[in-house]
Amino acid sequence: MNIQWYPGHMTKTRRMIAEQLRNVDAVCEILDARIPVSSRNPDVDRLTAGKPRLVVLNRVDQADRSATDAWAAHFRAKGYAVLETNARDGAGTAKFAAAVRELLADKLRAYAEKGQAGRVVRVMILGIPNVGKSTFINRVAGRKTARTEDRPGVTRSKQWVPVDRGLELLDTPGILWPKFEDQSVGLNLAYTGAVKDDILDVETLGCHLMAYLGERYPDALKSGYKLPVLPEREDDENDIAYGYRLLEAAGRKRGFLISGGEVDTERMAKILLDEFRGGKLGRFTLEVPE
Repeated sequence: MNIQWYPGHMTKTRRMIAEQLRNVDAVCEILDARIPVSSRNPDVDRLTAGKPRLVVLNRVDQADRSATDAWAAHFRAKGYAVLETNARDGAGTAKFAAAVRELLADKLRAYAEKGQAGRVVRVMILGIPNVGKSTFINRVAGRKTARTEDRPGVTRSKQWVPVDRGLELLDTPGILWPKFEDQSVGLNLAYTGAVKDDILDVETLGCHLMAYLGERYPDALKSGYKLPVLPEREDDENDIAYGYRLLEAAGRKRGFLISGGEVDTERMAKILLDEFRGGKLGRFTLEVPE
């Protein structure tokens, strides 16, 4: 499965980011706590070099708690400020303004010494499509200023969003990258809905996700689909073959049968993705720090 998605407006976004950097004091990158590597655009480090950075681990309510702790420590060790949030219900977002001012404490002191104590701080907000960026901005601003939908590619232009008298945010469109060097990155983005479902084979995607969960989170599958035991993986069985057998087992338990008593695995794959994205199966992190 070769997953690539790079709409034309994302090329325009890259140029806009480069042009607007001189107008901001810091850069805030919104990541999906379930896939902190896959949800980072590798171009961002180069594009924003030299700017103070705040990393927001969003959707922590859906991520493995111990893994989130490890990721927060990982990013702090790299010199970034870290904020953990669940923008959907607002958890953690009230700490954003204080986190920014702590990150920029030296610069703010320098402004005060120059008699510019009331100078507005401006922060660029970056994030890949469907990572929760617009929802996060609306929570931080305390009102609906950014358009939100549970699908990628909604924000198409930059906009300045005032948070308080001393803080403004620059909202930017979500940006992916032209080629995923590691195919697991494309799969992780697809699992979480960061690339459009209509460019993928949903059944194959479901097989890959089932195989991963069967290996790493078997208890969640057994509980979520009321399976007393999971089919054992054969020594030479690839992810698609093993995942297909798991889809069959779950679909049969749910009663997703078609003519001849066969399981409707495509329907089961869609249900799996919906329940995974909605957090109904449990809390999962698909990547761990090296």
